[in-house]
Amino acid sequence: MDQAEFEAVYREIFPFWKELSQADRDHICRNSHKVVYAAGRNVHDGGECSGVVLVRSGSLRLFIMSEEGKEITLYRLHGGDMCMLSASCVLDAVTFDVFLDAEEESECCVIAGPVFAAVSERNPGMKIFALETAVSRFSDVMWVMQQILFLSIDKRLAIFLSDESARTGSDTIALTHGQIARYMGSAREVVSRMLKYFAGEGLVEVSRKGVKILDKKRLRRLAL
Repeated sequence: MDQAEFEAVYREIFPFWKELSQADRDHICRNSHKVVYAAGRNVHDGGECSGVVLVRSGSLRLFIMSEEGKEITLYRLHGGDMCMLSASCVLDAVTFDVFLDAEEESECCVIAGPVFAAVSERNPGMKIFALETAVSRFSDVMWVMQQILFLSIDKRLAIFLSDESARTGSDTIALTHGQIARYMGSAREVVSRMLKYFAGEGLVEVSRKGVKILDKKRLRRLAL
């Protein structure tokens, strides 16, 4: 993408764009690059400042990892979403390591973190936008933590399957038991047992293609 293409994208996405000087707009565009991440590729690996990532297409997964290697998915990013937590140099308050992987082939625009931080210091509207974006994602993080700490595994799985079906517009969740467990912050064996129970109750059908929801109403009631 050339500078004019980046400018067209940012003009559409960023509400503060018109408030920036032309020099600052040019500075951001010159320090942006397009990246196509293959499925499974790591986008951000821990505390270093990888830049502000804007997803154009595809899907990214942001997660934390314990010293033992256990992962908890905090949220997922799709077309039009932006990740601020991959740019620790922009948000000084972010003092923990997060990881970002591509779930599928994903096209992204990446703005150099130090450039985004420098321009935002000169432009209050841009800084407020960055903080509001981060705060909205922390709400997602708190919801995940509430589920892990306070909800039973059957309720959490029902919520996940219902939400994923609504997001994709399909009754079939084309994910493996391991992927579902990773997104839920649980163990594959636990998810497999609960899916077997759901299947026995006639809520879902489990096959190599994924998990097919058979009774949406009962699944939603279980999620309440």
